[in-house]
Amino acid sequence: MKFADKLREIRKEANMSQEALAAKLGVSRQAVTKWETEKGLPDIGNIMELAALFGVSVEDLLSGEESVAAKQTPAFESRTEYDMSAEKRIDLHLGGANQVHLIGSDDEKILVRLRSHSIETIRQDFKVSIEDKKHWIDITVNRLNQITEAAAKEGLEIEVTLPNRYVNQVELQTNCFDLRITNIVCEDLEFGGRVESILIDQLDAVFEINCNLDMEIRCCGLNGALELNQISATSVLHIPDDFAFRTVVKGFGNSISYGTGNTETEDFSDPDAERCIELNGMKSELKIIRG
Repeated sequence: MKFADKLREIRKEANMSQEALAAKLGVSRQAVTKWETEKGLPDIGNIMELAALFGVSVEDLLSGEESVAAKQTPAFESRTEYDMSAEKRIDLHLGGANQVHLIGSDDEKILVRLRSHSIETIRQDFKVSIEDKKHWIDITVNRLNQITEAAAKEGLEIEVTLPNRYVNQVELQTNCFDLRITNIVCEDLEFGGRVESILIDQLDAVFEINCNLDMEIRCCGLNGALELNQISATSVLHIPDDFAFRTVVKGFGNSISYGTGNTETEDFSDPDAERCIELNGMKSELKIIRG
């Protein structure tokens, strides 16, 4: 049995809709539809989450899909490394990409990996420049050889690993579909640009998001604050059941609503909680969904 058939079968056995599964994984319903109709495959991280969610092994999910691992491993890659030796702010100017992944590490190196399944000339078409200044480091991904923003958004994945011990602030500018934050520890992380899907997996920082698109945010671990600045947007934040938080609404015409699964609920925030979720801007809505 193929992966698509297995996923559809175990989802239905669990009496779970595509929308509910998408919410638990922090992806769009369209992504689940693609997986179940053989039009796409989840990445390895989502495959592991699916296995854990439905109580099956990764091997069981992938048996019958001999080429899954090969399909998920980008065929083309470039790497840029830089040693850090002092605490600084990191400014990231990444341009367009399909996916951007920021990862914190215990190492002392900055590592920028550009990967793609489709851009064979990735090493010629993209150049990573790192400029070390007195108090900050600029990291820029430049497009060369007339490669377009559209091509980058379609086929480019950018992974940036940062040494937590030397990073005090991070400013990120990018236009991507999927942004992932993993194990980052710093004072402030500020995002500006365009993004539709954000996964927060163990972030210790004040995370400020400046984006006017409708976003789907999945938070698996946050120690600090989440500040959303939006204009005329409607976004959804998925949080774990045991996620304690208080809310602050600023700006003009903004509102926060609450739900469990697909059910609207009363406000379940805790005004005494240390963790804060703040909505700012104009005429925007945030729905916080638990579970």
